[in-house]
Amino acid sequence: MRILVVEDDKDVAGFILRGLKEAGHVAEHAATGRDGLFMATSEAFDVIVLDRMLPGGIDGLNILEVLRGQKNAVPVLILSALADVDERVRGLKAGGDDYLPKPFAFSEMLARIEALYRRGKGEGPVTKLTVDDLELDLLSRQVKRAGQKIDLQPREFRLLEYLMRHAGQVVTRTMLLEGVWDYHFDPQTNVIDVHVSRLRQKVDKPFPTPLIHTVRNAGYMLRPDAA
Repeated sequence: MRILVVEDDKDVAGFILRGLKEAGHVAEHAATGRDGLFMATSEAFDVIVLDRMLPGGIDGLNILEVLRGQKNAVPVLILSALADVDERVRGLKAGGDDYLPKPFAFSEMLARIEALYRRGKGEGPVTKLTVDDLELDLLSRQVKRAGQKIDLQPREFRLLEYLMRHAGQVVTRTMLLEGVWDYHFDPQTNVIDVHVSRLRQKVDKPFPTPLIHTVRNAGYMLRPDAA
């Protein structure tokens, strides 16, 4: 799943983002209501985790009202320290699909997110990614190409998962730093190039058709051919 977390508390956001990524999901973060509104209305997400109270003059209910006004039906899980019944009802009436009061257990949050995703898609959660003859199993953490098992280190697995989830799209260095390394700044190192090179040695080199392509002055793209 690709999940947007709109949360201004740095510690809470970090806790959620780490947990989601460890569970095999792609998680993006917005720390203000304004940034959250922009990302929620300009990008596609499977689920949004939305804090009720946000800085910057735009709160969670404002974001919900805009989304539903645009007929955007993305499932939204509201987080809030305001746990009384009236506030829950207000959040649900504004367009929220579920309401989780703070403090919360991450296991419960994850279960609620997965339930919202299944409800929205009418099917079970995605457990396997496939591009051409490359397969990545999110449950067993196994990767195969043309039926041959490929052993990857944890960071290589996350990198490949991110590329596969964005197959056919240009993936920039900034996207990889945020989505795979959880950096929200450029560390000015060649860490991405090193890991992409290692991934190519395992995923592309033993096979006749390359899947990982460099897009000059832009980033990388995973697809069956270079056309």
